[in-house]
Parts: sequence; structure tokens; C-alpha cells
Amino acid sequence: MSASESVWNTAPTSAPAQRGNRYTTGSAAHPAKMLPAIAAHAIRTYSQPGDLVLDPMCGIGTTLVEAVHLGRDAIGTEYESKWATVARANLALAARQGATGHATVTCTDARHLLTHIPPDRHGTAALVITSPPYGPSVHGQVRSTRETGERGVVKKHYRYSHDPHNLAHVSTDQLLDAFTQILTQCRTMLRPGGTAVVTTRPWRTRGELIDLPSAVLAAGQAAGLTPAERCVALLAGIRDGQLIARPSFFQMKNVRDARRDGIPLHLVQHEDVLIFTSHAQGHPDRPAMSRPPRCTSRGQCPSRSTDGCSVRRADARRRK
Repeated sequence: MSASESVWNTAPTSAPAQRGNRYTTGSAAHPAKMLPAIAAHAIRTYSQPGDLVLDPMCGIGTTLVEAVHLGRDAIGTEYESKWATVARANLALAARQGATGHATVTCTDARHLLTHIPPDRHGTAALVITSPPYGPSVHGQVRSTRETGERGVVKKHYRYSHDPHNLAHVSTDQLLDAFTQILTQCRTMLRPGGTAVVTTRPWRTRGELIDLPSAVLAAGQAAGLTPAERCVALLAGIRDGQLIARPSFFQMKNVRDARRDGIPLHLVQHEDVLIFTSHAQGHPDRPAMSRPPRCTSRGQCPSRSTDGCSVRRADARRRK
């Protein structure tokens, strides 16, 4: 991929406009939906019609829907039964709209992915697309006082279920351990030379940067995958050479609150896209580690990427 293609123009229209009539009404309630154009761009770039695409944490099935509309087959697993049901409804809608690919959704914990996928499908996926759950500050929708009759605004659709085993509720270290398990199983699902695409972004906790992209990069390496590219998928539109930001209400509120406290925070209007490749089973370039390096919001993050990224370096970049 050339340097110009390392920035994905994936938000020419808003997220609701991208979903349009291709997703059921219940899809809007998910707290962390992938932008359809991000999934579609990855599918077009890293797979061919007829290939198998896997999403181990498929949510409302965005990856699966975009895959079947593009003539790929897909497998999705989803921990929460509510979203697995929505994903199946979205796939049924895609079929009615003429999608030529076929997809299945299983409700299960992605950490046990391989036990729920027939062995004859192992090693056959051309592409894995996934995203770990991350900071709640960028998620959710707002109802105004006119809608609620209450004072101020009320945030909605920003939480997963209260199940403590859901990875959305665990610590960053626990998340990285679990995500490494998931990526290790995804590596088994990939065919030799297959691609894994992971989208993520940093967030702040009490003013300190959680550099999740660099930690996820280390988790992929710990799972035996080889980093190939680090791209940017825009969440902002481009008009007359300028970025047109489309932040949520709470993103803007968090920025204002941080600046009032003296933290020079800026809106994040992109997803980090980490691209990994797989090798023949049992023959990676380097052995997988049993655990990923730890990630902390204090000082430098020990989860280093190939360019030595740390919490402080990422923080400095975002202050420029």
C-alpha cells in the first residue's frame, strides 16, 4: 500500500447515512459500532470475492454485512446474545437486499472461538477484522431536554450489559491478556498469508493517555502475528481540502472539560488501523509470547510498537 493509501477516507458521509437502510433499527443502540466504510475498505483491500472473513467480536454484524454485500462469506461470534440477534437480523436484511455472500453468527465468548467453528474452517479465513472495546468517553448518544423533559441532557446507548465477564468492563491489562488469546485463535483461523485488521484508538483517563493502539500492536505480536502496516481511518469528512469533524456530543464535552482543567486535549477524528499478516501454521517469524507486555497510563507504556511508541510520545504527538 502506498503512503497515500495509509490514510483511509472512510467518512465521506456520517455513520447514520452510511448505515442507511442496510441495517435494522435496533442496530443504533449498540455503544461501539464500527463505521461501515472502515469494514468495507478493509474487505476490498485485503480479500477477494468468495473469500472468508471473520469477526470474533462482531457486535451488530457490521463486518459481516459489508462482507456479504461484497460477495464474501463471513463468520461472526458475539458475546452478548442481544447483539448476536441484531447481527442475524442485519444479515437477513442483507440477504433480502440481494447480498451474494453467506454468513453465520454464533453467540459465544471470542476467547473460545475455535471450539465453536468447525475444524475444517480453521486455516481458511483470508481476513480477520476486529476491534477491542475501549474508553466509554467516545461512545453513546444524547437525548435533549425536549425529548426527556429533564434538565440538561441525558446520555444513552453508551454501556454494554453489566455482565462482569464482558471485556468492556475489565481492566486494560485484563483486556490485553484476553485480546491476545483472541488474536492467537484468529491466527489459527487465518490461512497462510492472511490478514488481520484491528481498529482502535487511544483515550484518556483522568487526563492521562491510554495508548491502546501501541498496546494492541504488542498483543498482536504476542499472538504470533506480524505487523505489516499502521494506517489511519478517518472519522471526519473531507471538503475543499479541510477535515469536517463529526464528533459526538460527549467527545466535545470531554475536550472542553479537559481544556478547562489545563489539558490541551484535541478531538480524535480517526481510528488507528493495525494490519497484521499470518504465516504457515507453526512457522511464524518469531514464537508467540505467553502474555503481552503490560500497559499502564503512568509514565512510558512498556507495550512498544515497531516505532518505539509510548504513552509520552503519543501524548506529545497529539499536543502538536
